[in-house]
Amino acid sequence: MDHSGHGMDMNMDLPPFTLARGLEWSADSFFLIGCLLGLALYAWGVVRLRRRGDNWPVSRMIFWTVGVLTIAFVMCTKLNDYGMVMFSVHMVQHMVISMLSPILLLLGAPVTLALRALPVSATRGRKGPRELLLMLLHSRYMKVVTHPAFTIPLFIASLYGLYFTPIFDFLMESKTGHIAMMVHFLAVGLVFFWPIMGVDPGPHRPGYVMRMLELFAGMPFHAFFGIALMMASEPMIGTYKNPPSSLGIDALTDQQAAGGIAWAFSEIPSVLVLIALVFQWYATEKRQARRTDRAAERDGDRELQAYNAYLASLNTRGQ
Repeated sequence: MDHSGHGMDMNMDLPPFTLARGLEWSADSFFLIGCLLGLALYAWGVVRLRRRGDNWPVSRMIFWTVGVLTIAFVMCTKLNDYGMVMFSVHMVQHMVISMLSPILLLLGAPVTLALRALPVSATRGRKGPRELLLMLLHSRYMKVVTHPAFTIPLFIASLYGLYFTPIFDFLMESKTGHIAMMVHFLAVGLVFFWPIMGVDPGPHRPGYVMRMLELFAGMPFHAFFGIALMMASEPMIGTYKNPPSSLGIDALTDQQAAGGIAWAFSEIPSVLVLIALVFQWYATEKRQARRTDRAAERDGDRELQAYNAYLASLNTRGQ
């Protein structure tokens, strides 16, 4: 299998994997440029708002920054090199970039920031970046790709349809294929969690109970995938059937570790998303209560007065 496109000869003996070795710098230029660009554009949007006198929550900046750094962590370190020959390390990359990074990025509310920071087109009738973004958000395409009937099957197929078919081995044969696969994992995670998180505006804004149902609809399949890898009696993925002898690992044992990682990771995003949803739900109820109080102050609490009058009329009829 030719892995020469990855900037190193994958047939070269790698020393046994340790966390310290995995964290050594080994940047993939595609993801390095993407991460730097993501940080720079977000910073530009925040600076633009601040110069205009508008605030932007520090918590959102932290979420976005940490989200980008998690992508750099798995794609711009030696983890990426070891992930080419160790199924367990690859599974760490997959889980982080498809389930942890998207949640953190979405909590950074990049779409909301873009809508507030991008300038309105100066020419009437001509569409600028902000108008084009709004068109995309309201397009039929976005309604389809963010609908649960699309996102949940896509989320499941990205596991079973990729790893249990020859597609995975084909993509792992080249740098382009490997990058495309990782971008796919990130994109699937973003479209799956976007309607569930509900931070940014989008075509689908389900209620909080429905969001939780959407979240739990995909997680069991994720756990079953991990269990299938752990229970297999022989290596299932061609790419990882013959690991370099210098690693000192057994292919089946490494696959079982990969399955354990996939199974365990199905719990982590569920907890993170549930915590975020509870906080959002609480904030929404609080805002609604404030709006109700302000409305009562404006109209002298007419609703309460009307209700009391209704009770009085019932009492009069009873007498």
